[in-house]
Amino acid sequence: MIKRITAAFVLLLLFAGCGKDDGSYIPNVQVRYHMTAAAFSVEAKNGVYIVENIGVAGIMIIKLAVNNYVAFDRCSSVNPEQRCKVTVDESGITATDPCSGAKFLLTDGSPQKAPAVRALKSYQVSLSGIGSGEINVSN
Repeated sequence: MIKRITAAFVLLLLFAGCGKDDGSYIPNVQVRYHMTAAAFSVEAKNGVYIVENIGVAGIMIIKLAVNNYVAFDRCSSVNPEQRCKVTVDESGITATDPCSGAKFLLTDGSPQKAPAVRALKSYQVSLSGIGSGEINVSN
């Protein structure tokens, strides 16, 4: 009888702990953004193009090489409930969370300086059109 009660209690604890969200993840929001590669070339600064009012805190589209782009949400993964927007450093290689001082690498969104432990939220980037004329960002 005691074994059954103990087993039931352990199962209850396991189920109670599963699926809880501590709010420390960047939420999922619908993202669909299109721009021409020509517009990117004109408007990007240090190979980074910022789009406001898309995603959680805006998005960044980064050109890594010819016809090779990545995109990340600007919402820092450190305390994302604050919606603190990372800002691209002058080098164009990293971005900094002005609220916590955390840094992220812009080639893959990975954390580079504490207190960051999670990467930035990434989005899919595809190219379409003749000569890869359009950049499409989505999730």
